[in-house]
Amino acid sequence: MIRILSGACFKAAGAAKPTLLKDIPVRQLHSTYDVAVVGAGIVGLATARELILRHPSLSFILLEKEKELSLHQSGHNSGVIHSGIYYTPGSLKARLCVRGATLAYEYCEKKRLPYKRCGKLIVAVEQEEIPRLKALYERGLKNNVRDLSVVDAKGIREREPYCRGIMALDSPYTGIVDWRMVALRYGADFEEAGGAVVTDYEVTDISMVKESPAGSTEGMKYPMALRDRKGNEVRCRYVLTCGGLYSDRLSQISGCSREPRIVPFRGDYLILKPEKNYLVKGNIYPVPDPRFPFLGVHFTPRMDGSIWLGPNAVLAFKREGYKVYDFNARDLADALSFSGLQKLIMRNITYGIGEMYRGVFIGAQVKNLQKYIPELSLSDVLRGPSGVRAQALDRDGNLVDDFVFDGGVGDVGSRVLHVRNAPSPAATSSLAIAEMIADEVESRFSL
Repeated sequence: MIRILSGACFKAAGAAKPTLLKDIPVRQLHSTYDVAVVGAGIVGLATARELILRHPSLSFILLEKEKELSLHQSGHNSGVIHSGIYYTPGSLKARLCVRGATLAYEYCEKKRLPYKRCGKLIVAVEQEEIPRLKALYERGLKNNVRDLSVVDAKGIREREPYCRGIMALDSPYTGIVDWRMVALRYGADFEEAGGAVVTDYEVTDISMVKESPAGSTEGMKYPMALRDRKGNEVRCRYVLTCGGLYSDRLSQISGCSREPRIVPFRGDYLILKPEKNYLVKGNIYPVPDPRFPFLGVHFTPRMDGSIWLGPNAVLAFKREGYKVYDFNARDLADALSFSGLQKLIMRNITYGIGEMYRGVFIGAQVKNLQKYIPELSLSDVLRGPSGVRAQALDRDGNLVDDFVFDGGVGDVGSRVLHVRNAPSPAATSSLAIAEMIADEVESRFSL
């Protein structure tokens, strides 16, 4: 059986009431398409939307292994609309983030999706952080980040009365949104434009076939076959995968290299008790320390009114493991046997132990947060949700910080495009990333 997504799943995103489609036998499903997109996270949904809007005369299908869309990274993140401060000037990440933020705000306005432009302070609490903060300011200016300024201790208190620091970057263009709601709206756009969305379809084989589908009179127009564990098959001309936490494994099944490898890192958040929400107005971030691979803990307001604190960053024992004790033997063995992760751990052993300690003993996490809001106490916080980040690593233990495309080898490679890595902030940049991926698809395939 192939489960066709009921448009009711898009209801939260504001879509019009659709025709309800239930489980339909594969023989009744139109099973040949021009393009199949695998993976319905925010990048896959945005790209499928972009492609169908560019090519309305073609047929598209979107395949998702879960029973709902956007359940993983797209639905487990801090919800920030980033402004593009951190990234190397002129880099693809910087350009995509700045353009993506603009497109995201415009899209939310057009679709009447709620968001808040609550701003962000990047706060220096020690003198040694000042040179890095000033360098970050220069970087932000080169990236054309809107309305960026430097403020002193008084300026910090004016914007965040309970925050203490000696200098900060003020980014009023930074905002928050429910990214899963945005992703579902992308999916609704795709479906309304004529795209087919199929859930509960985990692609386990991507291959070229040597004969036409049964009953077809079109010869080998649809030479690519996508099969799932249940024996279902979808035929198409071209395949695009946006697999997120499984992007490396999706690439492997069509003959690509195992690298870069995806290693899952779990981030655990704390939640401020509602009666203490007055302590935080907008996003409060630390000055990044270049010695460490991740950003550090921060204060993040949410669209539902809650305040998230964190996250830490620890190795997840399961690629979609959101709880401390979630475990998958294959996922853990894949990670620990990879030389890239071993080298990353050895270079950051002290940092890693500290992250694990703070994950277990939240008092240590609160102590870090008190550098920014001294009035915060352990009794003010509760354990909150977690997210898992798909971190791409190379064999030398370097975080892969750029986009990676792969097509595989042989005949399959001429008809398949894998998005191996779409680095953070992929949600903020999603519409800009979709434009870039669609350009890449058009350059490789004869649509």
